[in-house]
Amino acid sequence: MPTDTTSTGAPSGSRSLEHPSRESIRLADVLHALADPMRLRIVCALAAAEGELNCADIELPVSKSTCTHHFRVLREHGVIQQIYRGTAKMNGLRRDDLDALFPGLLDDVLRAAELQARRLGEA
Repeated sequence: MPTDTTSTGAPSGSRSLEHPSRESIRLADVLHALADPMRLRIVCALAAAEGELNCADIELPVSKSTCTHHFRVLREHGVIQQIYRGTAKMNGLRRDDLDALFPGLLDDVLRAAELQARRLGEA
């Protein structure tokens, strides 16, 4: 996992989370993060929202601690950005970074996830 990190740019004195810089995001890490069904569900929800969502806005059939783990993996691998707004931890896709590094990857993954959901009757 990359060690180069940048902060979210949160104001001084507020809580901030570490994120990998664009340059340190690696394809293998992104693919690992997207390979888990719960993490893919999170990414699909964020893409559909076209903006930030609170962790609680995305319902997952797992415990709160497991949800926290999945969000952390996505953040640490450069797929999402998390920022505190008050007491809420808001999540957004790092679409610009992913599109710049791996053009078309995110759109193809989202399209494939939608096709799979329809095929399996989950859509």
